[in-house]
Amino acid sequence: MTHPFDLSGKVAVVTGANTGIGQGIAVALAQAGADVALVGRSSADETAELVRGAGRRAALVKADLSTIAPVQDVVDQVIADLGGLDILVNNAGIIRRNDAVDFTEEDWDAVIDTNLKSVFFLCQAAGRHMIARGRGKIINIASMLSFQGGIRVPSYTASKSGVAGLTKLLANEWAAKGINVNAIAPGYIATNNTAALQADETRNRQILERIPASRWGSPSDLGGAAVFLASSASDYVQGHVLAVDGGWLAR
Repeated sequence: MTHPFDLSGKVAVVTGANTGIGQGIAVALAQAGADVALVGRSSADETAELVRGAGRRAALVKADLSTIAPVQDVVDQVIADLGGLDILVNNAGIIRRNDAVDFTEEDWDAVIDTNLKSVFFLCQAAGRHMIARGRGKIINIASMLSFQGGIRVPSYTASKSGVAGLTKLLANEWAAKGINVNAIAPGYIATNNTAALQADETRNRQILERIPASRWGSPSDLGGAAVFLASSASDYVQGHVLAVDGGWLAR
């Protein structure tokens, strides 16, 4: 007897799955029964081994999502390699830091193109396939800066605020077509991207003092939320941005 969180027979796509949050989500989806396509410009061999170790198929799809050029090819390759596309997780993203008065157009465009433009067009390409089949799950990775302003990351804040709005827009258009579109907003997660913050004694202490759970999150902490939003358990959840933050926003 299957349970509502069972992903057996499903094919998931996870972008930026070579490490960190993307790897944690990919492994969790595999452990729930999904075959997983790992999309990115960096090698995801380690993640592929973890997926296969969970008894599921893994496909490696090389793509640089700083432009939308490879988007349709990604969808086509996943369908060819794994036989379908049921779940899309838009995790790939970048960040550039500088004071707002000194922020360059180059850094603005690079972040917006990767974090927002490519996310939309990958949703569009996957959505066309899903709508034709009458079912599908899309999970965008938002941020605490989908809710807050932050400092020194203007393009990142703009992109992640855009991801939250885009998630709601797509849910409005596609819910009646059998497609669930939601987002996960990770809190402070211990990954390579946050290594400098963890190593900064003062900043690390300040962060931990605000998190009610009193610890940094790990990539695996996002797995349950991803499985929920990818499964039939979330069939009546639409346009929601789920914070997985140890209580950061509640504080």
